[in-house]
Amino acid sequence: MLSRLRGCLSGAVSRLPVLEIRDFRLLLADRVLAPAAFAFSLVGVSFAVLDGTGGSTAKLSYVLAAQIAPSLIFALLGGVIADRIAPQRVIIAGNLMIAAGEGTFGILVLAGHPALWQMIGLECVTGTGMALFYPASTALLPRLVPGALLQQASAVSRLAMNGAQMGGAVIAGFCVAALGPGWALVTCGGGLLGTVPLMLALRVRAQERTEQTGMLRDLREGWSEFRSHTWLWVIVAQFAIVLMAWYGGFSVLGPVVARLHLGGAAAWGTITGAESLGLIVGGVVSLRLVPRRPMLVVVLIGASISLAPLALAMLWPLPVICASSFFLGIALEIMMVQWTVAMARNIPPARLARVSSYDALGSVMAMPIGAVIAGPIAAWAGVSATQYGAAALIVLASLLALIPRDIRTFRAERLTAATNSAVAEPALAESVS
Repeated sequence: MLSRLRGCLSGAVSRLPVLEIRDFRLLLADRVLAPAAFAFSLVGVSFAVLDGTGGSTAKLSYVLAAQIAPSLIFALLGGVIADRIAPQRVIIAGNLMIAAGEGTFGILVLAGHPALWQMIGLECVTGTGMALFYPASTALLPRLVPGALLQQASAVSRLAMNGAQMGGAVIAGFCVAALGPGWALVTCGGGLLGTVPLMLALRVRAQERTEQTGMLRDLREGWSEFRSHTWLWVIVAQFAIVLMAWYGGFSVLGPVVARLHLGGAAAWGTITGAESLGLIVGGVVSLRLVPRRPMLVVVLIGASISLAPLALAMLWPLPVICASSFFLGIALEIMMVQWTVAMARNIPPARLARVSSYDALGSVMAMPIGAVIAGPIAAWAGVSATQYGAAALIVLASLLALIPRDIRTFRAERLTAATNSAVAEPALAESVS
């Protein structure tokens, strides 16, 4: 049995040479543990609020908006810091903040019904950690692998993340149904604490800086790089609208539909798990798929996100909703791999974290609006009508994003690894074990 296992591992490494890199294997372990833990938050927070507020959609909106709002402040700060120090240290800080926010939330739920202000405050802590995490995470991967292996590394790491999130979401749904949301949130906090030793073991150093510059200058340089790429800022603007509508119509109102019509937390966990299964399949496809016009694919897949609120608005049977989530997950993963590779290969490594922070800020800046208005609009116009409106808004924003010529003509040949190869090759020599 042991020899067979060794043979399987040897075969995987021969097919996926990126697995030979020690630091990438450590990153892979982190990207299994962290998403699996955070999946318990995705289910636990919504049902903790709904249970504690008598099913209030408005109060759920406020709590989920509090989770996203810190990105408006701290995403840019996280990008500047991750371009100045080793990005894994920024990730550690972000994970510790998420663990503190969700773990404390869980303890308060287990002790009784937390007040609304406590839930909002703790989700602000969690949201700050999430804001710090994204730009640092984007900047870390290209420093671990050579440019030639970047698409493979991105697909494999996201495959691990999505597999972990799928398993975590399904288990979290049943955990909430059987034990309550408090235990799910405590599990989230404990799991994220376990990621700290993995990040500390990475050998990635901070980027060497030829001169000391102030934070405002760093932000201006990042903004200049960001706006110089039409394909980049147009798609970020598209997703500002898409994610606002999706977050309100699906993430805020989805648990409400599940609670009233689909069977509660277990059903919501199953829907989330089906999407994560689709993300896994999409990751396998992305190992080799290179669309000729990747940015056109990204925009069109953005339009397909309208399927998520639409399925709930039409009250499709649970198996059909799960099937639609599965196929949407495949498309979303193909989109995310193409986006990650395009960013890493077209943005100078020394500015990647800052540009990623503008990407994060632009993409999520309208999400708190979607969260805040979804509940009150649903209370006034009805849940289904609000979700139909969200789907229509997603399609409209995506059609507008097709207008610039750069979106339609961006070719896969532009995804050259030249800029990152020079940076990542020394890391490869140090990291292969």
